[in-house]
Amino acid sequence: MGQASRFKRMCVFCGSSHGNKSSYHDAAIDLANQLVGGGIDLVYGGGSIGLMGLVSRAVYHGGRHVIG
Repeated sequence: MGQASRFKRMCVFCGSSHGNKSSYHDAAIDLANQLVGGGIDLVYGGGSIGLMGLVSRAVYHGGRHVIG
C-alpha cells in the first residue's frame, strides 16, 4: 500500500467517453490506483460511463469512499 496523503479527498472531473487512445484508459486506472494507495476518497461529477466511470468504479472497488 502507498504512503498516506495529507489530502482526505480529491475532486476529479474527466470525460464521459473512453477516448480514442488506450493511454486515456490506462491513465484513469492509474489515477484511481494512486488515490486508493494514498488513502484518498473521490469526489466527482457523478458520471458512471467513460473515463469518469472507470475512475469511480476503481476507487470504490479499492475500498475508498466515492462521493458524487
